[in-house]
Amino acid sequence: AEAERLPERAAEIDRRLVSLRTRAQALTTRTGQVDPVLSELRRRFTAACWQDLQHVPDQAAENVRQAEAKLKEAQQARDEQRWPDATSRLSTVRALLNTTDEAVSAAGDRLQRLNAVSKDPQQEIERTRFAIRDAQRLAMAGRQTPEQRHARPLDESVARLDRAVASLEGRHPDYWHFLTETEAVRTTVARVVAQIREERGQGA
Repeated sequence: AEAERLPERAAEIDRRLVSLRTRAQALTTRTGQVDPVLSELRRRFTAACWQDLQHVPDQAAENVRQAEAKLKEAQQARDEQRWPDATSRLSTVRALLNTTDEAVSAAGDRLQRLNAVSKDPQQEIERTRFAIRDAQRLAMAGRQTPEQRHARPLDESVARLDRAVASLEGRHPDYWHFLTETEAVRTTVARVVAQIREERGQGA
Protein backbone atom coordinates (compact mmCIF):
# COMPACT_ATOMS: atom_id res chain seq x y z
CA ALA A 1 0.00 0.00 0.00
CA GLU A 2 2.89 2.31 0.84
CA ALA A 3 4.42 1.68 -2.59
CA GLU A 4 1.12 2.49 -4.27
CA ARG A 5 0.99 5.82 -2.49
CA LEU A 6 4.47 6.86 -3.60
CA PRO A 7 3.47 8.56 -6.87
CA GLU A 8 0.67 10.35 -5.04
CA ARG A 9 3.04 11.46 -2.31
CA ALA A 10 5.67 12.61 -4.79
CA ALA A 11 3.06 14.56 -6.76
CA GLU A 12 1.81 16.25 -3.60
CA ILE A 13 5.35 17.28 -2.60
CA ASP A 14 6.04 18.51 -6.13
CA ARG A 15 2.92 20.64 -6.00
CA ARG A 16 3.96 22.15 -2.70
CA LEU A 17 7.49 22.77 -3.96
CA VAL A 18 6.20 24.69 -6.97
CA SER A 19 3.67 26.63 -4.94
CA LEU A 20 6.17 27.61 -2.22
CA ARG A 21 8.83 28.56 -4.78
CA THR A 22 6.35 30.88 -6.47
CA ARG A 23 5.41 32.36 -3.13
CA ALA A 24 9.05 32.91 -2.18
CA GLN A 25 9.64 34.75 -5.46
CA ALA A 26 6.58 36.92 -4.93
CA LEU A 27 7.75 37.75 -1.41
CA THR A 28 11.18 38.71 -2.70
CA THR A 29 9.47 41.28 -4.90
CA ARG A 30 7.23 42.50 -2.08
CA THR A 31 10.16 42.74 0.32
CA GLY A 32 11.80 45.14 -2.11
CA GLN A 33 8.78 47.41 -1.75
CA VAL A 34 9.16 47.78 2.01
CA ASP A 35 12.05 50.26 1.83
CA PRO A 36 10.04 52.90 -0.05
CA VAL A 37 7.19 52.40 2.44
CA LEU A 38 9.60 52.89 5.32
CA SER A 39 11.13 56.01 3.84
CA GLU A 40 7.63 57.44 3.39
CA LEU A 41 6.88 56.62 7.03
CA ARG A 42 10.15 58.23 8.17
CA ARG A 43 9.50 61.31 6.11
CA ARG A 44 5.98 61.92 7.32
CA PHE A 45 5.60 60.49 10.80
CA THR A 46 7.42 60.57 14.13
CA ALA A 47 9.92 57.82 14.91
CA ALA A 48 7.54 56.16 17.36
CA CYS A 49 5.22 55.42 14.43
CA TRP A 50 7.69 53.29 12.49
CA GLN A 51 10.66 52.37 14.69
CA ASP A 52 9.47 48.81 15.29
CA LEU A 53 9.35 48.20 11.53
CA GLN A 54 12.94 49.14 10.75
CA HIS A 55 14.17 45.55 10.86
CA VAL A 56 11.50 44.32 8.41
CA PRO A 57 13.45 44.58 5.11
CA ASP A 58 16.56 42.81 6.42
CA GLN A 59 14.60 40.22 8.36
CA ALA A 60 12.31 39.54 5.42
CA ALA A 61 15.23 39.13 3.03
CA GLU A 62 16.93 36.78 5.49
CA ASN A 63 13.74 34.73 5.92
CA VAL A 64 13.34 34.38 2.17
CA ARG A 65 16.99 33.31 1.87
CA GLN A 66 16.44 30.67 4.54
CA ALA A 67 13.23 29.55 2.86
CA GLU A 68 15.01 29.14 -0.46
CA ALA A 69 17.76 27.08 1.18
CA LYS A 70 15.13 24.87 2.82
CA LEU A 71 13.37 24.49 -0.53
CA LYS A 72 16.60 23.13 -2.01
CA GLU A 73 16.88 20.69 0.89
CA ALA A 74 13.25 19.68 0.39
CA GLN A 75 13.86 19.10 -3.31
CA GLN A 76 16.86 16.93 -2.51
CA ALA A 77 14.90 14.96 0.09
CA ARG A 78 12.12 14.47 -2.45
CA ASP A 79 14.58 13.28 -5.10
CA GLU A 80 15.98 10.79 -2.61
CA GLN A 81 12.44 9.79 -1.61
CA ARG A 82 12.98 10.88 1.99
CA TRP A 83 9.35 11.93 2.25
CA PRO A 84 9.20 12.88 5.96
CA ASP A 85 12.29 15.07 5.53
CA ALA A 86 10.83 16.73 2.46
CA THR A 87 7.53 17.37 4.25
CA SER A 88 9.26 18.75 7.32
CA ARG A 89 11.42 21.13 5.24
CA LEU A 90 8.34 22.33 3.37
CA SER A 91 6.57 23.08 6.66
CA THR A 92 9.56 25.16 7.74
CA VAL A 93 9.46 27.02 4.43
CA ARG A 94 5.78 27.75 4.84
CA ALA A 95 6.29 29.05 8.37
CA LEU A 96 9.16 31.31 7.24
CA LEU A 97 7.12 32.68 4.36
CA ASN A 98 4.07 33.25 6.57
CA THR A 99 6.16 35.27 9.03
CA THR A 100 7.67 37.28 6.19
CA ASP A 101 4.29 37.87 4.61
CA GLU A 102 2.90 39.23 7.87
CA ALA A 103 5.89 41.52 8.46
CA VAL A 104 5.88 42.88 4.91
CA SER A 105 2.12 43.42 5.02
CA ALA A 106 2.42 45.14 8.40
CA ALA A 107 4.60 47.88 6.93
CA GLY A 108 2.17 48.68 4.12
CA ASP A 109 -0.77 48.41 6.47
CA ARG A 110 0.88 50.79 8.94
CA LEU A 111 1.39 53.44 6.27
CA GLN A 112 -2.20 53.07 5.09
CA ARG A 113 -3.63 53.38 8.60
CA LEU A 114 -1.40 56.32 9.52
CA ASN A 115 -2.32 58.09 6.28
CA ALA A 116 -6.00 57.62 7.00
CA VAL A 117 -5.84 58.74 10.61
CA SER A 118 -3.59 61.73 9.93
CA LYS A 119 -6.05 62.95 7.30
CA ASP A 120 -9.11 62.35 9.45
CA PRO A 121 -8.63 61.31 13.08
CA GLN A 122 -12.27 62.14 13.69
CA GLN A 123 -13.43 58.93 12.09
CA GLU A 124 -11.39 56.83 14.52
CA ILE A 125 -12.57 58.96 17.45
CA GLU A 126 -16.23 58.64 16.46
CA ARG A 127 -15.94 54.92 15.91
CA THR A 128 -14.51 54.49 19.40
CA ARG A 129 -16.98 56.87 21.05
CA PHE A 130 -19.82 55.00 19.37
CA ALA A 131 -18.56 51.68 20.78
CA ILE A 132 -18.39 53.21 24.27
CA ARG A 133 -21.87 54.78 24.03
CA ASP A 134 -23.30 51.53 22.78
CA ALA A 135 -21.81 49.65 25.72
CA GLN A 136 -23.04 52.30 28.16
CA ARG A 137 -26.57 51.95 26.79
CA LEU A 138 -26.37 48.20 27.19
CA ALA A 139 -25.04 48.56 30.75
CA MET A 140 -28.00 50.82 31.61
CA ALA A 141 -30.66 48.71 29.89
CA GLY A 142 -33.43 47.94 32.38
CA ARG A 143 -31.49 49.45 35.28
CA GLN A 144 -31.51 52.68 37.26
CA THR A 145 -27.74 52.59 37.59
CA PRO A 146 -25.24 50.36 35.83
CA GLU A 147 -23.32 47.68 37.68
CA GLN A 148 -20.11 49.15 39.04
CA ARG A 149 -18.00 46.39 37.50
CA HIS A 150 -19.34 47.41 34.09
CA ALA A 151 -19.43 51.15 34.65
CA ARG A 152 -15.85 51.45 35.90
CA PRO A 153 -14.06 50.06 32.81
CA LEU A 154 -16.39 52.08 30.59
CA ASP A 155 -15.64 55.30 32.49
CA GLU A 156 -11.95 54.48 32.28
CA SER A 157 -12.36 53.93 28.55
CA VAL A 158 -13.88 57.40 28.15
CA ALA A 159 -10.93 58.92 30.01
CA ARG A 160 -8.44 56.87 28.01
CA LEU A 161 -9.99 57.97 24.74
CA ASP A 162 -9.92 61.61 25.88
CA ARG A 163 -6.21 61.27 26.66
CA ALA A 164 -5.58 59.70 23.26
CA VAL A 165 -7.42 62.56 21.55
CA ALA A 166 -5.48 65.13 23.58
CA SER A 167 -2.23 63.48 22.49
CA LEU A 168 -2.97 64.51 18.90
CA GLU A 169 -2.38 68.14 19.74
CA GLY A 170 1.02 69.53 18.88
CA ARG A 171 3.08 69.60 15.72
CA HIS A 172 4.08 65.97 15.34
CA PRO A 173 1.48 63.74 16.93
CA ASP A 174 2.24 60.08 17.50
CA TYR A 175 -0.60 58.74 15.40
CA TRP A 176 0.42 55.15 15.96
CA HIS A 177 0.12 55.54 19.73
CA PHE A 178 -3.29 57.11 19.14
CA LEU A 179 -4.40 54.16 17.01
CA THR A 180 -3.15 51.56 19.47
CA GLU A 181 -4.95 53.41 22.27
CA THR A 182 -8.29 53.61 20.44
CA GLU A 183 -7.98 49.95 19.54
CA ALA A 184 -7.26 49.05 23.17
CA VAL A 185 -10.32 51.06 24.25
CA ARG A 186 -12.54 49.19 21.79
CA THR A 187 -11.14 45.87 23.00
CA THR A 188 -11.94 46.76 26.62
CA VAL A 189 -15.42 47.91 25.66
CA ALA A 190 -16.06 44.72 23.67
CA ARG A 191 -15.01 42.69 26.70
CA VAL A 192 -17.50 44.56 28.92
CA VAL A 193 -20.27 44.05 26.36
CA ALA A 194 -19.53 40.32 26.17
CA GLN A 195 -19.54 40.12 29.96
CA ILE A 196 -22.90 41.91 30.25
CA ARG A 197 -24.46 39.71 27.57
CA GLU A 198 -23.16 36.57 29.19
CA GLU A 199 -24.41 37.57 32.64
CA ARG A 200 -27.81 38.57 31.34
CA GLY A 201 -28.02 35.43 29.29
CA GLN A 202 -27.56 33.53 32.53
CA GLY A 203 -30.20 35.68 34.19
CA ALA A 204 -27.69 37.51 36.37
